[in-house]
Amino acid sequence: MRAPRVILLTLLGFGAATGVYLWGRRVFAETRRASAVLNETLPVHSAWWRARAKEQGDLLYVALGDSSAQGIGATAPDHGYVGILARRIAARSGRSVRTVNLSVSGATAQDVVEYQLPRLAKLRPDVVTLAIGVNDIVRWNERGFTSAVSTILDALPEGAIVAELPYFYLPRSEHRVTFAIQAIRRLADARKLRVAPLHGVTKRAGVQGIFTLFSGDRFHPNDSGYELWASAFAPLVDERVDELATVN
Repeated sequence: MRAPRVILLTLLGFGAATGVYLWGRRVFAETRRASAVLNETLPVHSAWWRARAKEQGDLLYVALGDSSAQGIGATAPDHGYVGILARRIAARSGRSVRTVNLSVSGATAQDVVEYQLPRLAKLRPDVVTLAIGVNDIVRWNERGFTSAVSTILDALPEGAIVAELPYFYLPRSEHRVTFAIQAIRRLADARKLRVAPLHGVTKRAGVQGIFTLFSGDRFHPNDSGYELWASAFAPLVDERVDELATVN
């Protein structure tokens, strides 16, 4: 009787392993398909934001960053956190808002220095947000990241809001993220810039956030994920808008 039981357990184990393998292959295939679809939205989002930059507004909101600032993964460009914050600024101030989104999908901190800061220098924004570093974690260079962030923060105007990196879930990535956040906070504090607690906000969503807050590519946030991102910025954006009201 023992041998058949061993065989049965072996077959069950093999079946379970096969099921996990097939599930993993399906998820991988779905992720690749979703990534391909999102790649096609990159120029669409970029063009949409360029068009918005031409609109007039009483207040000027400038966003710096990468694909998250572009709203990649959302159902529409303005369903990303930048669009959400732009509407929040308008609602709180009671004034129209022109949004200039200088972000570029795939950008690293050094890319912000080279391509986004020169364009920022030509503007006189009332509100500025920066969220950068996710792509740096993939191609990690501690000294390079710290140097680039220092240069960026030196160029930001008073009242700018700088975000932490989001929660990465994976321990190896989180080790790098911890260093990046410490660098951002240290450099921002020295310059009296506000820091949005994006890491803590996204981490509190828990493991279930992997299934509820990300788009099909398992990398970019979905609409719900971007609402969570916006909530990390919101109190600081409100503070900035209130400051503008006292000045104007």
